[in-house]
Amino acid sequence: MGFFNFFSKNKEEQQETLDKGLEKTKESFFGKLTRAIAGKSKVDDDVLDDLEEVLVTSDVGVETTLNIIHRIEERVARDKYVSTNELQKILREEIAALLTENNSSDTEGFNIPEDKRPYVIMVVGVNGVGKTTTIGKLAYQFKQAGLKVMLGAADTFRAAAVEQIVIWGERVGVPVVKQQMGSDPASVAFDTLSSAVANNADVVLIDTAGRLHNKKGLMDELSKIKRVMQKVVPDAPHDVMLVLDGSTGQNAFEQAKQFTAATDVTSMAITKLDGTAKGGVVIGISDQFKIPVRYIGLGEGMTDLQPFNRKDFVESFFK
Repeated sequence: MGFFNFFSKNKEEQQETLDKGLEKTKESFFGKLTRAIAGKSKVDDDVLDDLEEVLVTSDVGVETTLNIIHRIEERVARDKYVSTNELQKILREEIAALLTENNSSDTEGFNIPEDKRPYVIMVVGVNGVGKTTTIGKLAYQFKQAGLKVMLGAADTFRAAAVEQIVIWGERVGVPVVKQQMGSDPASVAFDTLSSAVANNADVVLIDTAGRLHNKKGLMDELSKIKRVMQKVVPDAPHDVMLVLDGSTGQNAFEQAKQFTAATDVTSMAITKLDGTAKGGVVIGISDQFKIPVRYIGLGEGMTDLQPFNRKDFVESFFK
């Protein structure tokens, strides 16, 4: 099937949702930027210092901010004179270039080759980031695309997590494999994949517990789930997707560090970008972790989980 690229909305509707979802971030960022350059005509060291503060306080992250400032410094040195009126255009170009260089590809969604069925996606992330909701929305979109989907409730640490994914399964109309609370998560994953193979499922989404109080415990648990799944599907999981709550700003960076240290994360989804002024976190996380951001969450609706397109994101941000 190639890259899964199902859109429940047309391009115009998607762009409208993106624009609306980034409204608070843009208002905050450009409000700070306008104040920082007020009364100044030339981009000099003082303006760059102020811009650095604007980027850091907009949750772009310190490392990425310094990278952007360095790139702008090089352009100012090369062009000799850069007016503050040009600053927004230069920022747009440099952020777009940064995302291009750092593996934030325009490939939207998941690659689901015909010869890898069931395609297994293991979803990780701490409690409260929207992990199970993201699984439900993905299941809905996969199903709408005509794929046979199955869910595995391997977050057995919390009864609420199992209940939540069962509710999503019923809502979307896809089967959920579960066991009792406290069961071995790897056992749930094994049963899910066994059932998926027996029923010719196309896609399997495995929910996992997101406890970070003991990184080694998390690493061991996720490693065990992988090993057990591979007894059924030798190359599973095909993707390990980390879900992060964009509204937590710098805390999302810390979670990304913890999870990328604990397991081989291969993609990310950043949720709850609507209603927050912390959308700059997408830029920083894309830059620092060099892991593709596949989806961004821009609302509560089933279709408000959108494939991330860096060009559309930057265009909307600077619109």
